Amino acid sequence: MRTVPEGEIAIEDPRVPDVRRLLAGHLAFARGQTPPEDAHAMDVDELLDPSVTFFSLRRDGALLAVAALKRLDAEHAEVKSMHTVAAARGRGIGRRMLEQLIAVARAEGYQRLSLETGSMAAFAPARALYARAGFEPCAPFGHYRLSPNSTYMTLRL
Repeated sequence: MRTVPEGEIAIEDPRVPDVRRLLAGHLAFARGQTPPEDAHAMDVDELLDPSVTFFSLRRDGALLAVAALKRLDAEHAEVKSMHTVAAARGRGIGRRMLEQLIAVARAEGYQRLSLETGSMAAFAPARALYARAGFEPCAPFGHYRLSPNSTYMTLRL
């Protein structure tokens, strides 16, 4: 079993320079795998929306991962912008970020946490992470529409 690395998860401003760089890589990856009409990764300006809480995980000051929680309504939130730097993958960081989002969602009183991710092979590790955390396939939610390029998952809290 892999050990989860130490590090601090905190609410962060997505405009911080190293976060901007990581998000640029996240967007390039997501948009490079997905047709434009199905690319739903949020950019920095979208992550500044008051409905979004943006988190980072840093170890000794180095940015290792980011993730966001977006309020959809009083009972439903969405996982957004989950990304771990390539050099830190496979060490449990994504799992730790997801556990943080789930804990915050529960503390905020949400009844359901959902997400959209790609259905392509490049997104298979993300889908596996979400499934291991208890997320199950679901119908499109919020503004999403049925698409062969998207996988929708949800977790009852």
